[in-house]
Amino acid sequence: MDYFKNLLQLLKTERDDDREAYLKLTQSTSVTDRRAAGITWYPIAIRSSEPSRGDYLTVELERTTHKDIAHQFRFGAPAVLFSNHNAGTDRVEGTIAYQGGDRLKITLFTEELPDWSRDGKLGVELLFDNNSYDEMQEALKQADAIIEKTEGKLVRVLTEQAEATFLPDVIKLPNNKLNPSQSAAVQQILAANELAIVHGPPGTGKTTTIVQAIKSLIKQNGKQVLVVAPSNTAVDLLSEKLAAEGLNVLRIGNPAGVSEKLNGLTLDSKMATHQYMKDAKQLKKQAAGFKNMAHQYKRSFGKRERDQRKALFDEAHRIMKEVAKIEQFVIDDLAEKAQVITATLVGCNHYTVRDKKYHTVVIDEAGQALEPACWIPILKAEKLIMAGDHFQLPPTIKSETAARNGLSTTLLEKCAITHTTAVTLLEEQYRMNEAIMGFSSAEFYGNRLIANASVAKRLLFEGDTPMSFVDAAGCGFDEKPEGTSSINPDEAAFLFKHLDNLAGQIAASSIPFPSIAIISPYKSQVRLLQELFEASPLVEHKANISINTIDSFQGQERDVVYISMVRSNNEGTIGFLSDTRRMNVAMTRARKKLVIIGDSATITRLPFYADMLKYAEDIGGYKSAWEYMN
Repeated sequence: MDYFKNLLQLLKTERDDDREAYLKLTQSTSVTDRRAAGITWYPIAIRSSEPSRGDYLTVELERTTHKDIAHQFRFGAPAVLFSNHNAGTDRVEGTIAYQGGDRLKITLFTEELPDWSRDGKLGVELLFDNNSYDEMQEALKQADAIIEKTEGKLVRVLTEQAEATFLPDVIKLPNNKLNPSQSAAVQQILAANELAIVHGPPGTGKTTTIVQAIKSLIKQNGKQVLVVAPSNTAVDLLSEKLAAEGLNVLRIGNPAGVSEKLNGLTLDSKMATHQYMKDAKQLKKQAAGFKNMAHQYKRSFGKRERDQRKALFDEAHRIMKEVAKIEQFVIDDLAEKAQVITATLVGCNHYTVRDKKYHTVVIDEAGQALEPACWIPILKAEKLIMAGDHFQLPPTIKSETAARNGLSTTLLEKCAITHTTAVTLLEEQYRMNEAIMGFSSAEFYGNRLIANASVAKRLLFEGDTPMSFVDAAGCGFDEKPEGTSSINPDEAAFLFKHLDNLAGQIAASSIPFPSIAIISPYKSQVRLLQELFEASPLVEHKANISINTIDSFQGQERDVVYISMVRSNNEGTIGFLSDTRRMNVAMTRARKKLVIIGDSATITRLPFYADMLKYAEDIGGYKSAWEYMN
């Protein structure tokens, strides 16, 4: 079918561009650059090793320096152990089996550590992730293959070949934890035969709703539910909340946050306490002993030694086959008993649970999920629940061509448009003052949002203005290009002047210093804002003030949010700002006060910003920067 042929083509474009960028980064740069880019740990120390499945070796490594550098290592990713002695040849590939803090375990595709691992400095580097692309490609091909068959009902619904259907009467389950629109969403989920969508604008309690829905589903039919999300952080949040509701949760993969509670839900942790694993541990010890004895034989030896060495290795292999059988039994047992299995989109195809099928699959944060990745869990389901908000940030796509040609349109967005009967909008939000919420509600959510009474009138201090647009038009705050980004030094300096003024008012009203986010769509502006902050008297409030890009604040909230718009030019060029979804995310992070600083003459050529300015005027929140200049 053309639907999947088109997706396969887009995925190929994305893969090619992604691979090209990876090769450019790895082939022509030094280990220092690669370490800074977050794809290499160097130097590292080997802390321990043990035999693993399939005659492989699992090695625990620790990075010994540069621990403050952010990295991209994650469970399931392909990587390579290398020596700087001869980096071209001294390397052995494997898969990340665990990552936490400054340690990771890598399962190497070898039986024993190579001799070179004992001399020279060692490092570990991420390889290009062909595996994830292969999984996505395979899922699209499988979906295409079953679309006409009986088992392809869900595929037909999702590709607009069939309507979503609902049971006429589902027993209403009373739930005091939910408001009316959240309850309606849960009812819709219980009644759906193939598809239900929870559209959760910022602050509307989407996670709470999903957790209660999963609980109700299990009550309804007693069947296991698979819960997936594009990021480890989102999977962790749901895993923890579901476990807190008393459900038996099995987390496949390892959590991004290493909290005790979360670790207790992982497969590794549950296996460690399983009654049959004592035997496996003993056997592993024996196998390691035989391998160590085999290693006593040096390279120059005769036939007798060679036979002896081979016999020891054979015995170790035989024992490890026994271990694999026990482990598989334990995995199957744990997976069978779990009520909910949680993983990332690709992680749900991990070898431990690869062939499992589920009655219901839940995809959370579906507005940030790449469609080809969604088909991996969908193929395991009879019924699909998607939750998210397609008016917030879309998935990250490496290829501009693929994004432009449709890869940036998510399955959530497509289905929300074509299957309107399957969608429930959560209408009550618990985060923002109603003045902060109002513009977003009008532009994106058909004016349907209401602020819960507990937050509707909440202010930073009495008499404060909750939402204001400070207009820098005519102040001569001109933007300057910086590489592929833009900066506006005068606007940045003005922002701190404004914030300084606010800090004075806060002190005078003797309230505790609030949490503040300073955000901008431009990385260069963020860097400049960070420098100015470090040099300003406000630095004494460092614990309360965070400065970063809009994208890094998705899912977070603060008492006060400042947005630096940057763009100020005669042509009315606004670049990044034309993605209004990014602006929606920025504006909806604030609980009590939102301050937007920008040049109206530049940005209002886009109707969205003209509306925003009018909205600020209507609620008495429009100010000119001139008012603050003296």
